[in-house]
Amino acid sequence: MTKREPSELSWQVNGLTLGGLSWGDPELPPLLMLHGWLDNAASFSLLAPFFPDHYVVAIDLTGHGKSDRRSADANYQIWEDLPEIMGVVEHLGWTDFDLLGHSRGAIIASLLASSFPEKIKHLVLLDAIIPQAVAEEEFPAQLRKYLEQKPSLVNAKNRIFADLGDAVVLREKNGLSGTAAKLIVERGLTSCDEGLTWTTDRRLYGASAVKLTQGQIQAVLQNLAMPALLLLAEGGRMALTVELESTLKSAPQLQVEFVAGGHHFHMENSVASVADRIQNLLQGDKA
Repeated sequence: MTKREPSELSWQVNGLTLGGLSWGDPELPPLLMLHGWLDNAASFSLLAPFFPDHYVVAIDLTGHGKSDRRSADANYQIWEDLPEIMGVVEHLGWTDFDLLGHSRGAIIASLLASSFPEKIKHLVLLDAIIPQAVAEEEFPAQLRKYLEQKPSLVNAKNRIFADLGDAVVLREKNGLSGTAAKLIVERGLTSCDEGLTWTTDRRLYGASAVKLTQGQIQAVLQNLAMPALLLLAEGGRMALTVELESTLKSAPQLQVEFVAGGHHFHMENSVASVADRIQNLLQGDKA
């Protein structure tokens, strides 16, 4: 693997400034990467260089990294990222592309791929694929939880750190290696009067107003027409239960494989193996 340093990118979409990183030549086949909850585009800094035959772009999703937060009246439902993502794709001039997502980004990727299957050539999902279903009768309780939480989160302040090292230690406690934590933390902090604080919007911690039902999730999976790969961490958060296996049968073209490591296995020692498995999918139609 030849080390490739990323380039900074920025787009104006729907009145928001979105940041991102890119690796490689824009003339190469495009690969879009979507990060997980409370992470940012730098979470792909170790994985992206393994794709020298692609132009890799990773977006800081709204409320993360170097991207703007949403206005006070807006929300962070998983599907509300889709207009901005499609806006970035339009700026890039892509008609179709490969799509990869991790954790929350993987769930968003599944929604995007099911909505525009003709645009997604291959779909890669890292340690997530769908949100947890909520029964229809739970809708009032879910909506109430959201309404009760939002007022306190709109103007909530993030934790302040005296220096970068303190923030890195905190992310290490959540299971990241020092190298991985530093990559994410450096892009996720901004200066303030007292030191450093997260750029993350606190509303991302709040309950969703609406959650998908089992029927809606089935519909999403059934519309994933492209070759797809779901990599699950052996020590991750998403257990392959009998119920989930039954649900995944709605997407028969989906390959499911396990990877050594934790939830951020694409930033751990297994990153080369992860890249190999992804390349096998991306190059499968070239064999």
